[in-house]
Amino acid sequence: MKPLQASFLKVIELIKPTVSIIIPTYNHAEFLRNALDSVCNQTFNEWEAIVVNNYSEDDTVEVVEAYNDRRIKLFNFENHGIIAAARNYGLSISNAPYVAFLDSDDLWYPKKLQNSIDMLMKGYDLVCHAEVWVGPGERRRKVYYGPESRATFENLLLQGNCLSTSAVLVRRESLIRANFFSVNPDFITAEDYDLWLKLSFGGGKFGFIDEVLGEYLIHEGNQSRQILRNMRAVRSVFDYHRSALENLVKPWRLRRREALILYSGARGLQDTGRHLQAFSYFIKAIFRYPLVLRFYLAMIINSFGYRP
Repeated sequence: MKPLQASFLKVIELIKPTVSIIIPTYNHAEFLRNALDSVCNQTFNEWEAIVVNNYSEDDTVEVVEAYNDRRIKLFNFENHGIIAAARNYGLSISNAPYVAFLDSDDLWYPKKLQNSIDMLMKGYDLVCHAEVWVGPGERRRKVYYGPESRATFENLLLQGNCLSTSAVLVRRESLIRANFFSVNPDFITAEDYDLWLKLSFGGGKFGFIDEVLGEYLIHEGNQSRQILRNMRAVRSVFDYHRSALENLVKPWRLRRREALILYSGARGLQDTGRHLQAFSYFIKAIFRYPLVLRFYLAMIINSFGYRP
């Protein structure tokens, strides 16, 4: 490291960080290096990165210590399989007014923090940018979240999640009002969805950036094994919050949402080639709410053994 660069970093370390970056990890050393490199390459430098390590058995500790950067902090914390607990632990020891979350198998582009902060300063409580989803075989797909009209409590509850955890920047005071992430084990894989609902119910204003500022990695560890678990977790979150709308919306809208949750599970199974299992969930979705044409079309395609 050049002397001038080292001196600059020492000055930065003395400044209270503007952004706390919470990075939960477990046995992801092979991905974590890319994630931390993407943090170090940010054009905005007033950050702290809190790596919450669930006692990994790989080279995670060595990967973090190799950076020799005081802004990158490693804490061992046993989360008992609840990633929300790890994120909450990171939040409890963070020092900045703004918070970003970065899963250890994702990464950011250099202007992620600067552009997100610029957007947040326009009066938002949370901002979310677009991402590239990187799948097996380096398949890449741009994914845009939002729009703002979709990020109300009613629309999030009845139409589903439209944000990504690694793509958000949020005010710490908003997280405090929402009581951070829920550690309800029934919400595992959908605890972020629950948080967005709590933030929006509390009047939080969400903004969206239609610029790709990060990458979300899809691999075996976070895909096929999680499909039904995530579907059930989303249903648990929906059931927990639905009472806020039961006297305000038509009952058919709640049934339609239940059917859409079943349909999303069926599509996930279909996409991974589990067609027989997918068929049963298409049937369940149709019985719950039979007035959605795409339920039938997807089921017909599935019957021929095709993926969507």
